[in-house]
Amino acid sequence: MNIQMTGIDHSLAPVEIRELFSFTRKAAAAAMGELRQREGILGCVILSTCNRMELWVHTGGECELPLYTILCEFKGLEKADYERYFVHRRGEEAVRHLFQMTSGLKSRILGEDQVLTQVKEALQNAREVYSTDPVLETLFRMAITGAKKVKTGMQMSTANLSAVEQAVAGMKRRGYSFAGRRCLVIGNGEMGKRAAQALAAEGADVTVTVRQYRSGIVEIPVGCHRINYGDRLGLLPDCDLLVSATSSPNTTIRYQDVRDLPVKRQQIYIDLAVPRDIEPEVGTLPQVTLYDIDSFSVTQSEELTEKIRRAEEILEEQIHEFTVWYEGRDLVPRVRRVGRAAADDVCWRMGRTVKSLPLTEEETDSLRQAVSASSEKVIEKILFTIRNEAGVDVLRKCLEAAETEFTEEEI
Repeated sequence: MNIQMTGIDHSLAPVEIRELFSFTRKAAAAAMGELRQREGILGCVILSTCNRMELWVHTGGECELPLYTILCEFKGLEKADYERYFVHRRGEEAVRHLFQMTSGLKSRILGEDQVLTQVKEALQNAREVYSTDPVLETLFRMAITGAKKVKTGMQMSTANLSAVEQAVAGMKRRGYSFAGRRCLVIGNGEMGKRAAQALAAEGADVTVTVRQYRSGIVEIPVGCHRINYGDRLGLLPDCDLLVSATSSPNTTIRYQDVRDLPVKRQQIYIDLAVPRDIEPEVGTLPQVTLYDIDSFSVTQSEELTEKIRRAEEILEEQIHEFTVWYEGRDLVPRVRRVGRAAADDVCWRMGRTVKSLPLTEEETDSLRQAVSASSEKVIEKILFTIRNEAGVDVLRKCLEAAETEFTEEEI
């Protein structure tokens, strides 16, 4: 199986290492476009989130591409410094990882839903730059389908939590009350909006930054105030809590910006971005307690452990289905040809009956086309079911037997 990946995630590296290898959507698109031109790579997908970065490729042969080296070249980093933080997978091990990861079984918050959306977005981004191929397209689509089956079949106790809700829950466990607190949220993307909504739901007085050039079209969560991004430092001295959650590669709060601010109280800063929005040195200020995305965790219950076991059983069926498809994908053209030949045979056998019907020539042609299309689909469905249930070897034998019933011209 010529599928391989290399990746870094929260279980392997702290945020300061992960951010070095993170990609914006635009940067990922550019990297995939370049990778697709390299010899031996038939398809590639880059997944980059707050908690992980993964590079996936399908190659034209059993070759071991230096994916980690390629990543270091993209980022201008010395490969000897970071290799210990990476894991490399290929074949069935890689496939199983993708199915489990997409279902939230490898997330910081087990069973969370956000990673499913992130995998969908990574696939769509790859499609837009034409870097996928039939194998990776099918792999990612089936992993997404498997994740949906897991979500439908059970409700994880931590499902729907994102990094934002995780941070809020973590602060509450520390005894922090958000009610009446004045909070500033930097970022009006998906994570920023979720942060504002979560804080407002806890009773906080929330202000959200917007870029001035976007201020006429940006929607602010109900109950929240808005402020131009450029005015954020003027509001900050009066805030109890700052949450920064942007997708920008640039910092939003620098040490030199806040060290001399006339702060009137102890403040908590929460940085949920990767790469980080807030310079780490800000955490050395006496009035600031700084948390990043790695500062919060969720305890796994026995009930959740059992649900994860059941989820893995569901995924094993989906993994088997992909493996069977992969091993038999070379047979698909033969299945199509047998289906067409069988459909032609059905139409020929129905010829006399069709001629006897009181139909116009146009209606007769329409009927034949409908019968041909339906027959072809039924034959293909039967053959693909044989492949899925009995295996590729049995399908090969069935095709060989079916092909003997038609002449070479028919096939």
